[in-house]
Amino acid sequence: MKLILLITTLLPFLFSELVVAHELPDLGDVSQTTITPREEYRLGLQIMREIRADPSYLDDPEINGYLNSLGQQLITNTDETTPGQSFEFFALQDASINAFALPGGFMGFNSGLIIAAQTESELAAVMAHELAHVTQKHLARMIASQKYNMVGSIAALALAILASRSNPQVGQAIIATTQAGAIQSQINFTRKHEREADRVGLDILVDADFDPQGMPDFFERLQRASRFYDNGAPPYLRTHPMTYERIADIQNRTREIGYRQVSDSTDFLLVRAKLRAFTENPSDAAEQFEARLREGRYINEAVERYGYIYALLRDKKNHEADEQLAYLYSLIQTDKQSTMWLKDHRLGKTIQVKQKGLQAGAMIETLTAAVKLANKQYDEAFKIYRSALRVYPQHKALIYGFANALLQNGQIDKALALITRELQTHPKDVQLYRLRGYAYSLQDKLMLKHRAQAEVYYLQGRYGEAVEQLNIALRHDNGDFYQLSAIEARLDQLEDLLKEEAED
Repeated sequence: MKLILLITTLLPFLFSELVVAHELPDLGDVSQTTITPREEYRLGLQIMREIRADPSYLDDPEINGYLNSLGQQLITNTDETTPGQSFEFFALQDASINAFALPGGFMGFNSGLIIAAQTESELAAVMAHELAHVTQKHLARMIASQKYNMVGSIAALALAILASRSNPQVGQAIIATTQAGAIQSQINFTRKHEREADRVGLDILVDADFDPQGMPDFFERLQRASRFYDNGAPPYLRTHPMTYERIADIQNRTREIGYRQVSDSTDFLLVRAKLRAFTENPSDAAEQFEARLREGRYINEAVERYGYIYALLRDKKNHEADEQLAYLYSLIQTDKQSTMWLKDHRLGKTIQVKQKGLQAGAMIETLTAAVKLANKQYDEAFKIYRSALRVYPQHKALIYGFANALLQNGQIDKALALITRELQTHPKDVQLYRLRGYAYSLQDKLMLKHRAQAEVYYLQGRYGEAVEQLNIALRHDNGDFYQLSAIEARLDQLEDLLKEEAED
């Protein structure tokens, strides 16, 4: 059984339903919340350690970058969030339709849910709903009410995760016993939370200028799709119980707000295509894209070809991917428009909507450079990276791709210069430290390699492993005095942090 199945199955009950022995505080009474933001963040970080280590975690800078950009758009346009509250949005390669919020502002979205969202407003609606769970302190209140039982709950979660990796039946048994008797006793409270998340989430959605109809549309479609699931509902509806009364309430509120036509962003369209290229085995994915293009079963041909090229790259058909680039660029014209059929809820009928043509943005440039590298057209790839970074200097996939391409072609000093420059602006970027460690390993500078790996572990919340890497670095004493002093000082900091975590 995959780790992510355990996470999405257990966590909603852990934080929404495992509250049997204590009376829950009133939703509006903030004074009864006793867990600090720091405690909540550390709890979330502990769970994230396991999620990041699982193959289901999609460590893709463009997909996660898009989710975080969408999340920030919602956050910056609402006064619901607490100043200083951090959020991290991430994707999981899982075909089931689900999303969840963790303590500390971590929010996961299954690839199945992102693909199932037919418009960007629908995806934003789910994200706004999850944000509302955090801003209204639902998780914090649950944890606070379980102050004395939380250690046991987290231990059960960790045990289920570890057991499932070696014995799926044992892992499932642990989950079953952990949930026993808890669901029915707390279902009314769960619905109360969900209704509040609907209300606040809809306000967040509207304030960020998305179509409010995206929320009832998505929930209603999931409700209709329930009959196609063996157990009666998609995972999202099982972890976020949905009733027809709730959907009707959201629909009534959206009618009061009024209709708003919102076009999907290019990044939303490309991310969904990219995820479709990742969700099947490479050959099947390529065949499905090719069939849709051949039969004309698509809304936007350029977006479909973008996904097709990614599928071809995954299938090691590099020459065909290069050929498809020519077709893609022939479709990318800033003045070209495409026609979409969308439901107009105000008029009660389907209408034609003109959308601006796809432009050659950062995600297109990243794909183009990857295709050129796969076909060993190194000079062309470097040219694309350099020109694209002048236009999109903050696009992480371009930065990582260029640095890795330089390293693969023996230009280690140039790669290190790029990585060092980027770390000055983004000192908490895990991938940059990974690349730095790889660069130092190519130079056989083992002390600096382990120093860089220590920062990777530190940023992932794996403090013990970070300390171990620094100790290894010191044993490889091949640096100068200043480098050794910096490592020793960092070791002292992390040992104090490790001791503090153990005390907590």
